[in-house]
Amino acid sequence: MNQLLKQIYEFFPILLFFIAYKAYDIYTATATVMVATTLQVGIAAIKYRKVETMQWVTLALVIVFGGATLYLQNELFIKWKLSIIEWLFGLTFLGSQFIGKKNLIERMMSANLTLPAVIWKRLNNLWGCFFLSVGFINVYVMYNFSTDDWVTFKTFGVPILMVVFIVLQVVFLYKYIPDTEE
Repeated sequence: MNQLLKQIYEFFPILLFFIAYKAYDIYTATATVMVATTLQVGIAAIKYRKVETMQWVTLALVIVFGGATLYLQNELFIKWKLSIIEWLFGLTFLGSQFIGKKNLIERMMSANLTLPAVIWKRLNNLWGCFFLSVGFINVYVMYNFSTDDWVTFKTFGVPILMVVFIVLQVVFLYKYIPDTEE
């Protein structure tokens, strides 16, 4: 249940962005996501006394690209934020295999799962390529569809892509999960 609450907490600014966009416009939605993300980081800092690096990066990008969107009255800035975040994730995963003994996915999951080194590397590369791909899909959507379609893609399409990717990952990893009945 704790993981579900964390996912809702992470999704909250995006949901508020969607609601504000549907009720008003892209600029109100941008201001809303800026405030919501700032509050989210503030809550994490107060409640957990720790803010994840990617939360700081996301906040910085939301403030910079959201600020540019509002100041210049150009929605492309807030649209680009998603691709930049996805590309940073992707490059972080891919680059992690060159730093230390474990790549990022192995560092995150090795306490709960034992895999051969080649599978950790493959899994890490899949995550990196997934994030890079989502960034490029976002660019395609933002330049080939309406803002309304882009907001729907950002709010629902990206999370659906993530769920599908995770399900495929579980199928891929199934043969490596130990049978607890033995």
